[in-house]
Amino acid sequence: MKVFGLAGWSGSGKTTVMVNLLPELIQRGFSVSTVKHAHHKFDIDRPGKDSYEHRRAGATEVMISSINRWALMHELSDNNDLPLTELMEHMSPVDLLIV
Repeated sequence: MKVFGLAGWSGSGKTTVMVNLLPELIQRGFSVSTVKHAHHKFDIDRPGKDSYEHRRAGATEVMISSINRWALMHELSDNNDLPLTELMEHMSPVDLLIV
């Protein structure tokens, strides 16, 4: 897996570059995944949803699965960012990983 970094200031057009680059790479036959780092706390869940309540009750991991996709939420107890190499261990192999 080749890893490429896309960096820039907020508002500099990183997302625009990414969403234009991804279809081009895929059209050329590459399998591509991305990692988006958040510099702030984020949540992909909502209060009142079962998965949110499972996490709030103390589950280390909660997986949500449907016919369209699945997502795995893993709670980090030490509040430290994981190194990219460790995050990559949780991803399927692809030709290119863009961070």
